[in-house]
Amino acid sequence: MTGNKQLAVGSGQLAVESFGPEQSQIPNPKSQIECGFSLLELMIAMFILIILISVALPTYQRSVQHARETVLKENLWQMRRAIDQFSTDKGKTPQSVDDLVEAKYLREKPIDPITEKHEWNEIMGEDPASPDAEKGLQDVKSTSPDKDAEGKAYEEY
Repeated sequence: MTGNKQLAVGSGQLAVESFGPEQSQIPNPKSQIECGFSLLELMIAMFILIILISVALPTYQRSVQHARETVLKENLWQMRRAIDQFSTDKGKTPQSVDDLVEAKYLREKPIDPITEKHEWNEIMGEDPASPDAEKGLQDVKSTSPDKDAEGKAYEEY
């Protein structure tokens, strides 16, 4: 200690002690015991985390499934549009989705987001513009046997 200092307040005097740099902090009573979480606190935190995950996970899965269904609808629409454009431009229907890619009506063969494969159910039909009644690609459908959230089969999209 460097000593006492006197401070005059009103008619009385107040003693103020000054401390050196090594004694400037009040000792913490918890500094001698270990700091940490009790088992009960950890169990409560884990319970809250489990509840939050059990609510968030189904919502996440529904949103992922909805996104896949939306991408499937868009891919089918684009391929059907390309079939129509090909038929109008060339005067005949394409023989497969690969013909659409080769003729640059599609940049690449789309992926079926449900099955995650480049495979499509190619519906062939009689080409009305062909004089020899040849068959050509009429429609494209998903190969997935599953159903969407509303119960409609992906094969019916």
